[in-house]
Amino acid sequence: MAAPDDNAFSNADLQPVPSAQRTWTLWDMAALWVGMAVCIPTYQLASSLIGDGMSWWQALLTVLLGNLIVLVPMALNAHAGTAYGIPFPVLLRSSFGIRGSNVAALMRAVVACGWFGIQTWIGGSALHGIIVALGWLDPSAWPVVSWLGITLPQFICFFLFWALNIAVILRGIECIRWLEGWGAPFLLLVGFALLAWAYFAAGGFGDLFIDQHKLTTWSSFLPVFLPGLTAMIGFWGTLALNIPDFSRYARSQRDQVLGQAIGLPGTMALFSFIGIAVTSATVIVFGKAIWDPVELLNKFPLWAVIVGQAALIIATLTTNIAANVVSPANDFSNLAPRWISFKVGGVLTGLIGMAMYPWEILRDPHAYVITFLVGYSALLGPIGGIMIADYWVVRKRKLALDDLYTLDGAYRYHNGFSLVAIGALVLAILPSLPGFLAQFNLVEPGAFLTYWYDLSWFAGFALAFVLYLVGRRLWPGG
Repeated sequence: MAAPDDNAFSNADLQPVPSAQRTWTLWDMAALWVGMAVCIPTYQLASSLIGDGMSWWQALLTVLLGNLIVLVPMALNAHAGTAYGIPFPVLLRSSFGIRGSNVAALMRAVVACGWFGIQTWIGGSALHGIIVALGWLDPSAWPVVSWLGITLPQFICFFLFWALNIAVILRGIECIRWLEGWGAPFLLLVGFALLAWAYFAAGGFGDLFIDQHKLTTWSSFLPVFLPGLTAMIGFWGTLALNIPDFSRYARSQRDQVLGQAIGLPGTMALFSFIGIAVTSATVIVFGKAIWDPVELLNKFPLWAVIVGQAALIIATLTTNIAANVVSPANDFSNLAPRWISFKVGGVLTGLIGMAMYPWEILRDPHAYVITFLVGYSALLGPIGGIMIADYWVVRKRKLALDDLYTLDGAYRYHNGFSLVAIGALVLAILPSLPGFLAQFNLVEPGAFLTYWYDLSWFAGFALAFVLYLVGRRLWPGG
């Protein structure tokens, strides 16, 4: 069923994918997740948890549990994409309204822009590492540019990797599918090669996993575990919302559910384990923990540096394009379909991500996890709660497809805005605000609101879910 060609609320990128073009198999969906999960942030994911006192196995189980939990809303939200062929911002129209969908979509888009910048900085750093290893650049000869906070060669490498990302996205979704399918097995091989190096360099695994047992009581473990678990969910909390952007190409619900189940939790746990093992080996070999694989690779022979850094560039590219460009490109397109296509939206994502100074976000690992990951979980959890409540409980998976593309339809609400959805969103976010402000020492929220912030994805999701159902019951057209 095709949506009407209404330029005010539709363009070729937002219209439903025809059944004949829904060709992604179970393995395409799994490869998508392997390609996205095998990246430097995943490799480093356990580092902050271990730094805060967790043992290696506690950190690894926290990563695995978080990804098993986030798989549930991921599969639930993906259902509508596969059933109707619609992208994330169009699905939002059923709960937030034709125009109100932009509120939630832009919140998701801004987060994606931040992630785009972070991944682009990581990819640019790998490119910078290759140039230094080849002897083409002496980094000590270049001072830090004051207004940038980095050196000029670092910024040039960042920009070159940025341009590579934009070039791929301009080629369209099938290029992304090809990139993920080709890159996923190669990246896994590189991961196993690193694990083999850790084993032989450290003389076996015996000395790599000595449990430090720093958090030996519940009272010491929970304050680290709860925000850590929320951060693990927040890591893919973005994709849990916009997964319809990809599941709209899946052949069946079985393909999207099993593909995600195969590709996501296991890959995240495996690559986090590799990060733990390799970093533990660096303590034995080099006398200090080196969590940054870019820094580690620079200690290897030249050929290994070039191959390894090239692998990191590919890993970062596959993650960045799929996870951080597709969604905001569609979200920006939803804002003004007449003027903003998917490709234009992708370029906007790149420009905003560059302007966010991503290298500053990564300077402090604790701030990266607790402020950035947990902070935006407080925004994304409530959106997910509203989406699932609307599609699975209120609509019972039945959408009026044509009405999703016109203002004068079932999802008009109040001139295109659902006050029930926006109200539930605001009320579900507010309790997390004191905890977020406390990260900057602006307020003292107290124990209850501190725990609320630590569990912001769970708490916000549940509260928004309930508020939306109550509001929709009391005010069906609100």
